[in-house]
Amino acid sequence: MTLALYHDVYRCTDIKDAEDAPELIVIHGWGLHSVVWDNVMPVLLSHFQVTVVDLPGLGRSPIPSGDYDLEYLTEQVLAIAPAEAVWMGWSLGGMIAMNAAAKYPERVSGLITVASTPQFVADKHWPLALNAEVLSQFQTLLAEDWEGTLVRFLALQCKDSSTIKEDIRFLKEIVFFHGHPSTKALRCGLEVLAGVHLVDKLVQIKAPTLHILGEMDNLIPVGISRSLKESQPDAQIAVIKGASHVPFISDPSTFLSAVTDFVTEQNLA
Repeated sequence: MTLALYHDVYRCTDIKDAEDAPELIVIHGWGLHSVVWDNVMPVLLSHFQVTVVDLPGLGRSPIPSGDYDLEYLTEQVLAIAPAEAVWMGWSLGGMIAMNAAAKYPERVSGLITVASTPQFVADKHWPLALNAEVLSQFQTLLAEDWEGTLVRFLALQCKDSSTIKEDIRFLKEIVFFHGHPSTKALRCGLEVLAGVHLVDKLVQIKAPTLHILGEMDNLIPVGISRSLKESQPDAQIAVIKGASHVPFISDPSTFLSAVTDFVTEQNLA
């Protein structure tokens, strides 16, 4: 039986351009689901026809019995994505979008990454990233108490944000909105984060690109902006002040301004 990811397609709300509205697909991050985009969806729908997706084992999507890696996730999203679209991904979702843009350029007309990185774990070639030991500790704790570890990870995403209390409250309200996530999806998702190495693929990305970063992000340091520009000189970088790992929740107005300015300048909407 073929796995079919849960996804929905929402029509553009701009009556004049609804039939010809460009396509946007939005991809969430580890441990969550497509509801995380709800606060910014009304404005996105004024510019695009939007496809939302729940990654395997999360939200309303079933979990596969076989491999669960970045290539598998990319292929699954490609299977339900429009033939050509702007891809916007947050955190792990941004890595999937980067991988798709590099490998399937005909499918990606524009790329927007949100609090994402081509390499999640630090090494000598990409030092501004999470310490491998920290992620390893999360993996160990996940095996002992997946629910508590997930909640702690959500809190880490909001740490140092100027709206930390509101951000944590929102994430805690929605995290189990569609029931419990698959423990395999959580475990394998962390393995994907640990093993992602897309730095060399950035140069292959030809689509207009915007990287949105949170100034106070404890998972994706804002300092990677220089390295991103070195790998993608034509890419745009937007830093949202006071925001951490969830800038579209912390400051939706500034986030949406960055997105709409980019798609307008690049004639993507």
